[in-house]
Amino acid sequence: MVFSNNDEGLINKKLPKELLLRIFSFLDIVTLCRCAQISKAWNILALDGSNWQRIDLFNFQTDVEQAPRLVVLYLGRVVENISKRCGGFLRKLSLRGCIGVGDSSLKTFAQNCRNIEHLNLNGCTKITDSTCYSLSRFCSKLKHLDLTSCVSITNSSLKGISEGCRSLEYLNLSWCDQITKDGIEALVRGCRGLKALLLRGCTQLEDEALKHIQNYCHELVSLNLQSCSRVTDEGVVQICRGCPRLQALCLSGCGNLTDASLTALALNCPRLQTNSRVHGRGRSPLANLSCCFSLCLLPRILEAARCSHLTDAGFTLLARNCHDLEKMDLEECILITDSTLSQLSIHCPRLQALSLSHCELITDDGILHLSNSACGHERLRVLELDNCLLITDVALEHLEHCRGLERLELYDCQQVTRAGIKRMRAQLPHVKVHAYFAPVTPPSAVGGGGQRLCRCCVIL
Repeated sequence: MVFSNNDEGLINKKLPKELLLRIFSFLDIVTLCRCAQISKAWNILALDGSNWQRIDLFNFQTDVEQAPRLVVLYLGRVVENISKRCGGFLRKLSLRGCIGVGDSSLKTFAQNCRNIEHLNLNGCTKITDSTCYSLSRFCSKLKHLDLTSCVSITNSSLKGISEGCRSLEYLNLSWCDQITKDGIEALVRGCRGLKALLLRGCTQLEDEALKHIQNYCHELVSLNLQSCSRVTDEGVVQICRGCPRLQALCLSGCGNLTDASLTALALNCPRLQTNSRVHGRGRSPLANLSCCFSLCLLPRILEAARCSHLTDAGFTLLARNCHDLEKMDLEECILITDSTLSQLSIHCPRLQALSLSHCELITDDGILHLSNSACGHERLRVLELDNCLLITDVALEHLEHCRGLERLELYDCQQVTRAGIKRMRAQLPHVKVHAYFAPVTPPSAVGGGGQRLCRCCVIL
């Protein structure tokens, strides 16, 4: 490495260039650019390719957005310049929220940065299938691709990805609502090493798409089907039978599911693990996929929010077969009762987070079962009871036994009082309680002369 003799800064004399370069490696893109303007020596250090292996432009683009008319031209040019500067050094690039970046800039990027492994295009709404064609052609080492809310992406993109990006392990297609079963079939035929596939809000997907996943994605660890409202029990059964390594499954908003899906999970996926929404001490399998491929994994999380046909019978069978559950999201599973909590208390001693929001049949007795169990005493960190209308201050007394509880949600629990919360917090001072108490309707004016206001008007 060559430096000008005019660079007489003390730090340049005292520290070896290798150590300076190491220090520069911890700087973000904006700071690196500023350092490059200090001196010739720092310019060489700041622009060294080894400092540009991981780039996140999210904070950078939020500053640019203050001048909307410059966004499209400026951000596109930045991406192109970065690709030319980094070349083969760049491994990870996040353009999350960079709405001004389009197909042309990403084509230049793909041509210059052929060693890219991790690419986040979340919210880049201007990109189309053309970008995926470029990635397929030039970026064969790509392992992680996030296309969340890239609404112009179609089945053609998935076909291109399957042909050129066969090393892909993680793909997020959330809210790409033009994707159909044909696109999923093309994808999984070529990318058989997929370990995580997120399909939230892909509303055109049906059970046949899951059949293709079953046939080809035997390495799948995480699957998110949130709000895929056309999926039925048949599709879930297929996934359970064909994906033996599955550890994370989100079915929230799949309103057609019944206890048959829980039965399939209980009998076929005792190794199901949790996903990244776990609160507390549980580790997400996506945080380190390489540790997740033993065939002796045990279940840890299920998200089934708004699956309103699920009952106590299904959750009883699940609890009896999946003893390592750590997190369950049962929001708006309106048919479950205290019986489900009793079974979870007996069979799931590792439960850390449980959402029962809008489960209006849950009572203080169910909370008693939970708080007296092994998971209540040792593991439970998060409990959500929003709109559980039968819950009273008695439930809070039971929860005083949950010494590890960190967060409790009590919005619109109309029989819970401030006094009850205060008593519980005296025993559990570290717990964060989120509750809402509607303002009291003011009394009418003395003598009846004043106009009475309804509660809504008082709030407003």
